[in-house]
Amino acid sequence: MSALVRAGFADYRAARDAYDSVLTLAYDRAEAATNGALLNARGKAKGVDPATLFLGPAVRAYAYASPELVEHWEQHPRVTFTEFEQWWIREREAEYVAAIA
Repeated sequence: MSALVRAGFADYRAARDAYDSVLTLAYDRAEAATNGALLNARGKAKGVDPATLFLGPAVRAYAYASPELVEHWEQHPRVTFTEFEQWWIREREAEYVAAIA
């Protein structure tokens, strides 16, 4: 495997690890803000894992989210991996530019 590919995989793993930390923080904050009321009745009836509301399509998340969680997301929006990845790349590029300036 080339050094370039190895570096790319390492960067991806670093971004995923950082995103996992963001998700954990988002879940913990939401759980505290909603007093644990993360799922609506439909989500509870289907046995949805509340943590999965922070992953995947927004349509699914909002379909099973409690009103309290929806309100929380209005102040603290869900962040998808794609959004996080774009932010993460911009941060790495800014660090690189600063390092060579």
